[in-house]
Amino acid sequence: MNTTKTIKSALISVFSKEGLEPIIRKLHEQNVIFYSTGGTEEFIKNLGIPVIPVEDVTSYPSILGGRVKTLHPKVFGGILNRQDNETDVQQMQEYDIPQIDLVIVDLYPFEKTVASGASEEDIIEKIDIGGISLIRAAAKNFKDTVIVPSVAEYSLLLDLITTQNGTTTLENRKLFATKAFHVSSHYDTAIFNYFNTDETIFKVSIDHGQILRYGENPHQKGFFFGDFDGMFKKVHGKELSYNNLLDVDAAVNLINEFKNDGPTFAILKHNNACGLATRTTISEAYNAALACDPTSAFGGVLIANTKIDVATATEINKLFCEVVIAPSYDEAAIIILQEKKNRIILVQNEVELPQKQVRTCLNGILVQERNNITDTKADLKTVTITAPTEQEINDLIFASKVCKNTKSNTIVFAKNGTLIASGTGQTSRVDALLQAIEKAKTFGFSLKGASMASDAFFPFPDCVEIAKNAGITAVIQPGGSIKDELSIKYCNENKVAMVFTGTRHFKH
Repeated sequence: MNTTKTIKSALISVFSKEGLEPIIRKLHEQNVIFYSTGGTEEFIKNLGIPVIPVEDVTSYPSILGGRVKTLHPKVFGGILNRQDNETDVQQMQEYDIPQIDLVIVDLYPFEKTVASGASEEDIIEKIDIGGISLIRAAAKNFKDTVIVPSVAEYSLLLDLITTQNGTTTLENRKLFATKAFHVSSHYDTAIFNYFNTDETIFKVSIDHGQILRYGENPHQKGFFFGDFDGMFKKVHGKELSYNNLLDVDAAVNLINEFKNDGPTFAILKHNNACGLATRTTISEAYNAALACDPTSAFGGVLIANTKIDVATATEINKLFCEVVIAPSYDEAAIIILQEKKNRIILVQNEVELPQKQVRTCLNGILVQERNNITDTKADLKTVTITAPTEQEINDLIFASKVCKNTKSNTIVFAKNGTLIASGTGQTSRVDALLQAIEKAKTFGFSLKGASMASDAFFPFPDCVEIAKNAGITAVIQPGGSIKDELSIKYCNENKVAMVFTGTRHFKH
């Protein structure tokens, strides 16, 4: 059975006219009859090409301020009729309904209107009714009708009618229908989310996706859905992998804690910081961060909160690293970093991150608000006789920022704006503490006078005792244990300063 169809008529009703002219001219060359209305009709007329107003077909003008233009049986009958159904064919003749082989639509920009901060009245007017109805009708009848549902598909249609001389196959039409239902479902999801106030209903639709080389491991397929190019400009390097993206996400979240601080550099491995420092220059910050754990830094992800200059790039170039991220670079710095052909260089744009975090769980998903609380000096409540010094307060805040972005259970040591060591992802807080102490010793760091952060409270005084014996003089933790007094008592007896924040920072 031959399922090839020749386009003889087209209904065009679009918001965006960009890229439409060559389609109109090509279809006109192929003797296609045009139907249109409103601004699109005027656009076609201005090209000097004949067009039949939809009003001439329906015998009804555009009414209600343009809200009703194409919603009529003579329009939808021309789209939805089944050309191999005798009853449909008879009714088309009986009611003098013109056949419509091609429908081109581009919807009102609802999402852009919402994002612009427009009034509710303007937003409501950008809910497309006729266009979405045309899309669904033509997509449903893909056996006979071609649907082009958005400006994004104009080029695909132009290529098709040019190479196939105005004919389409069933496979072509089904592909366009698939794209059409994607457009309509995405559009409806955006509208629903604008109105929805019921937090027990969750709908998401992302129309930017890419296939990754593989997932977490080579035997797993991997995909990324999101506007990566909106968040970063990729200057150089290979394609990012699934694991690269997870590390980049962790790096961005961490450096955001320091966006208002002095020059800060972080090095991450497997989503956790293995080096981080704040200094007067970014070069000094990088060297201090690298010294935290030069072993783990190998193959890591590097991120700065300010421009990377030539001096910093020269030092970075001595290290094998997967990704380098910064808000900007000196031109000469980029040239240096490009010497490693696979090294990924990203320029980070100012983009607001989603306020909901989503992950699969069992046979469903878990959704939570983003942890937007960053501990500040104002949040600190000194609970010991000994109060922290100004330098210790700075280090406690520094350590807390790292702690918040480190896998639980975690303990973080900091001193003079530098990550000294951390214990990450341990099943007990004592194990995390011992791991951090051992790591500090391994890289030759003294913990004397250092500050310690914990992502959750201490149920027993064992952690503060171990920390004190290692040289820690100040502690930050959320508090909240029924046995807080035991840890406070030990600190008081041993002149250790301890502050509570009242906010736990678990990260699983």
